[in-house]
Amino acid sequence: MDIAIKRASFGQDDQSWLGSAHGTAAAQSITLDVSTFTKATHYPDGYLKSGLPLQKLPSGKFGLWLTTKTVAGFLFTPVSAPADPATPVGAALLEHGRVIAAKLPVSVDAGGQTSAAGRIIFA
Repeated sequence: MDIAIKRASFGQDDQSWLGSAHGTAAAQSITLDVSTFTKATHYPDGYLKSGLPLQKLPSGKFGLWLTTKTVAGFLFTPVSAPADPATPVGAALLEHGRVIAAKLPVSVDAGGQTSAAGRIIFA
């Protein structure tokens, strides 16, 4: 796992998907399995955008949400993607709060929204 301290610039991250500040001070530290994302779709610029829906994997890591699984939360801040997608990276998970569904970088269907009921409010 790459936990070295680095300084990185991602340009402008779009957090307009956040519906409020509620829950942002309590983001959970997680480990991402980058191999669950597609480079050309989810990180063509070399970083994973905030607002990506995540699921908890059997390994205990988190990966891109699949429509048949429970939405665990959303990637809170952008994360630099490693050169080797097998390298896990640290990230922050927004697991409780309000999101604006239409502004998420990956849409979450009605079933996904229902799976997060009680933790995430979709506006």
